[in-house]
Amino acid sequence: MAASPRSHDPARRRALRVLGTGAGVTLALGGAGAAQAYRFGFTEHRRPLIGLTRPVRAALLTDLHYGLYIAAGSVRAWVEATNAARPDLVLLGGDQLDARLQDSPGPLLAELSRLRAPLGVYGVWGNHDYGSFRRYANQFLGRAPADREARREAMRRAFADAGVTILRDEGRALRDDLWLGGVDDLWHGQPDPARALAGAGKRATLLLSHNPDILPDLPLAAGLTLCGHTHGGQVRLPLFGAPVVPSRYGQRFAMGWVEGAHGTPGYVSRGLGLSGLPFRNLCPPEIALLNLTPPG
Repeated sequence: MAASPRSHDPARRRALRVLGTGAGVTLALGGAGAAQAYRFGFTEHRRPLIGLTRPVRAALLTDLHYGLYIAAGSVRAWVEATNAARPDLVLLGGDQLDARLQDSPGPLLAELSRLRAPLGVYGVWGNHDYGSFRRYANQFLGRAPADREARREAMRRAFADAGVTILRDEGRALRDDLWLGGVDDLWHGQPDPARALAGAGKRATLLLSHNPDILPDLPLAAGLTLCGHTHGGQVRLPLFGAPVVPSRYGQRFAMGWVEGAHGTPGYVSRGLGLSGLPFRNLCPPEIALLNLTPPG
């Protein structure tokens, strides 16, 4: 049988080679990205904090996203690693639950209940937490269900039973020299940093906020603001950074050390879990260990 004329078409062969190469690169990147998605590590930081009279070591775990791509085994590994680092304080930066969670959060809470820190375990809500207990209420998804407040309160109690205190525009004196405030989610609540920091007095202040976009509008200075939400973009490209960052400020608050209003320093974690796609690239999951010291 004579060969088809198309089989000898040079342009067609070149196109097929390009398509084959592109598919191979895509598969390779996808495989590498899937591997990177679960390979977490620590980032360790040392910083003076005005008002402290003695050091404090805080562990920031954010964006766990339990439910879709993250199972209890991953959370168990994070908890064990955190406990081994012996922090004084553990902070959960929101999106503990994925918005698409269909099952009970019981396995997550069982793992979180194993966290150990002398000053306690505290957290805030993120946008996915609100989605997980069906309280999305915005211009895109319409009115929230009538029982949204009850659902949120039930989840708060469940976290409390697991040893995690959720702060929603409120604060706590952790020591005579340290105050922790936590604010509600920016997208689905009305965060009030001033209320969260009221009562701090002359203590050093930590402000926990899921979304870093509150930073430019802080009504007063905080000693340090700790955030998550962005995942560092989750997928980053060489020389370019993250094509997509869920922030109205783009790359400005994508990850790492940043600055907000009144000179407030902030740290934006890359987080631990996954959202959207089940892979990361050049943006590994992290537990941030913050060694905070008295100034001078």
